[in-house]
Amino acid sequence: MAKTSGLGDRFWLSGNDLSGDIGSLQRIGGGPAPLDLTDITQSGYDREGGLRTGALEFTSWFDPDRAHPVLGALPRTDVIGTYGRGAAIGAPAASCRAVQVNYDGARGQDGGFSFGVSLQSDGFGIEWGQQLTPGLRTDTTATNGASLDGLASSAFGAQFYLHLTSFTGTSVVVKIQDSADDVSFADLTGAAFTSATGATFERIATADGATVRRYLRVVTTGTFTSASFVVNGVRNETTVSF
Repeated sequence: MAKTSGLGDRFWLSGNDLSGDIGSLQRIGGGPAPLDLTDITQSGYDREGGLRTGALEFTSWFDPDRAHPVLGALPRTDVIGTYGRGAAIGAPAASCRAVQVNYDGARGQDGGFSFGVSLQSDGFGIEWGQQLTPGLRTDTTATNGASLDGLASSAFGAQFYLHLTSFTGTSVVVKIQDSADDVSFADLTGAAFTSATGATFERIATADGATVRRYLRVVTTGTFTSASFVVNGVRNETTVSF
């Protein structure tokens, strides 16, 4: 695959599409914290992986109608941030359940007004996956979405992140289905988000060691006239401990 730039990227935070207000991302990272276990007999460092960590750090432009009310609230409860490398089914995405620790404004001499924001992981670290929707997807009725070919089934479970950015109707359930042949699909156990009646966000996970078949798709059910959302799917390719 050819190298690509970061043009046309997306960013969602706790059920809000902030893509048009994000100027840059300074960090999309994490992993196990290195534990230094070096003893006096060794001539080099001896390290093992410790607690999982992660962060999304970015600069936002001042937008009093969109980004500022969301980021300026500095909620004390967990948020979920998701970075999308482009907006297509199968495009890479990184999600993090986190605490927003700051909202630091800077007014430049040139008149530019921006804010630095850091989301520090809470519980699960950063998780890279693939978009199961083409960026934001808008359904006007119950819909079976297009599928993503994972190339093979896996046997280590999966996690999924939802940002429902807008909704009109009574309720909607967004869920994941899998298939071995891209024809016969069934609900993936543990992969249905909570029934929603408005904008929301959520992280869900299957059981550890659950089989996830080759193809995945996002399905909506319920009574509604408009539901706009994005889903990031993280298929575990090995045993993962949280």
